[in-house]
Amino acid sequence: MEKKQKTYIEDIDRGIYDIKNEVRYSYKAEKGLTPEIIKEMSKEKNEPQWMTEFRLHSLEVYHSLDLPPWGPDISEVDMENIITYIRPDTNLNTSWKDVPEDIKETFDRLGIPKAEREALAGVGAQYDSEVVYHSIKQELVDQGVIYTDMETAIHEYEAIVKEYFMKAVPPKDHKFAALHGAVWSGGSFVYVPQGIRVEIPLQSYFRLNAPGAGQFEHTLIVVEKGASLHFIEGCSAPMHSVINLHAGCVELFVKEDATLRYSTIENWSRNMYNLNTKRAIVDKNATIEWVSGSFGSKVSMLYPMSILKGEGARAEFTGITFAAQGQTLDTGTKVIHAAPYTSSNINSKSISKGGGVAVYRGVVKIAENAHHSKSTVTCESLMLDNASKSDTIPVIDIRNDEVDLGHEAKIGRISEEAIFYLMSRGISEEEAKAMIVRGFVEPITKELPLEYAVELNNLINLELEGTIG
Repeated sequence: MEKKQKTYIEDIDRGIYDIKNEVRYSYKAEKGLTPEIIKEMSKEKNEPQWMTEFRLHSLEVYHSLDLPPWGPDISEVDMENIITYIRPDTNLNTSWKDVPEDIKETFDRLGIPKAEREALAGVGAQYDSEVVYHSIKQELVDQGVIYTDMETAIHEYEAIVKEYFMKAVPPKDHKFAALHGAVWSGGSFVYVPQGIRVEIPLQSYFRLNAPGAGQFEHTLIVVEKGASLHFIEGCSAPMHSVINLHAGCVELFVKEDATLRYSTIENWSRNMYNLNTKRAIVDKNATIEWVSGSFGSKVSMLYPMSILKGEGARAEFTGITFAAQGQTLDTGTKVIHAAPYTSSNINSKSISKGGGVAVYRGVVKIAENAHHSKSTVTCESLMLDNASKSDTIPVIDIRNDEVDLGHEAKIGRISEEAIFYLMSRGISEEEAKAMIVRGFVEPITKELPLEYAVELNNLINLELEGTIG
């Protein structure tokens, strides 16, 4: 007898983000996680033998690992009830007019075609388990920039993919990395040749429509010596009454003197477990910049990691988390200083309301050989009521004496004095609180391109409407 999942989900009216489409597909895997399901999936995708073997090895690793003994409760995630692969009823398209109407309308509502026309050098759009649309401006192609979906990359750029795929995040890293290695599908591949500066951002958007399904996209970016890129990732899903799972993987390789900015706004519905893994390997005098906005999801466990491998490598992390009723958002960042004269700057902000739980969980490790390294960590948490919770759990591991490290954490309630002052100037209590929240997140929004700053502010307004006080 099939075991049924039942879950009660609290959620706000998220407007366009919650519009569901009828689930139409050309192939759907059975629920569960078996070698047979994975072999069939790999066959459907026409993958090379090495990838099939990689998937099966990852499955073995998955079964050998336990859930992490720390962090939020994720015992509700039952892989026997998750569909790991749903191929939408369309092929990869290079023109929006060829995308099926219902899928195109979804991305139209989310503003992806408009953003592509006005602000982007390339776009990938994934729907459930596969990329349904991809484009890149011809001038980038002429410069040797590669931007395509991972399935195409495996066949057309197999040598590069094989060199880097799951080398930054090996399956043995943790249970959900192994799960990803077994069932990954979709995602983006970017290769920027030496010295090429991509001035206009690239963006991939991931939309999970089907209930009870997982999305496991893989993003692999290589930025060669002296090159630069800004990559934007957007994610959303409509509300369902069953658990959905997101266990994607992002691997970034930033070579000597290169710069990569990776911006994300994750806007999952509150039936989603977001167990994503992101990691950058940063070479000599190179820079990784993370800009992260975490909204939605029932539970998030997300800690982008920067491994500063080369002398003078630099990491910047700017993040905002908004946890509301029924949400536990356990987020942060990890930085490994593995070479001398490396530096990191971490600026994390969280907001909690209505009993939401926001946790900053971070690691800064400075290795024995990483002398003259410098790190600054700033964590600020704003609680909008007495029911909410906020925690800061920093781990600082210093293995040599020649370092400069500072850590500052502030946790507090929204200021009654500030609210009173604004109300005395004729502003309503609700708008006064919203103004304080918007001011609190302003350092994050200013790091985003205009249209994504607007989206982030819209998400904050959705969370705030009629719910604080």
